[in-house]
Amino acid sequence: MYQVKLAEDAAKFIRKQDKHIQKQIINNIRTLAENPHPPGCKKLQGFENLYRISSGNYRIVYTIREKIFVVFVVRVAHRKDIYRHLGK
Repeated sequence: MYQVKLAEDAAKFIRKQDKHIQKQIINNIRTLAENPHPPGCKKLQGFENLYRISSGNYRIVYTIREKIFVVFVVRVAHRKDIYRHLGK
């Protein structure tokens, strides 16, 4: 089992959503604790260790720290906004 941690911006984004959307996103994040490479997971090109999963119209971007069994959710946003400000 992996421990899942959220960046403050990701947690803030989730809190601002409707309850239905919050549940959807949180359920997808919880699955990362059991399997950080779920079906549909994509490695982001141009980044060494960033992955994303879809949650409806939202995207969850995270990194995996294999040695310490931690999944760190970097960003959660609508699919049209997710890649802004990720930087390289």
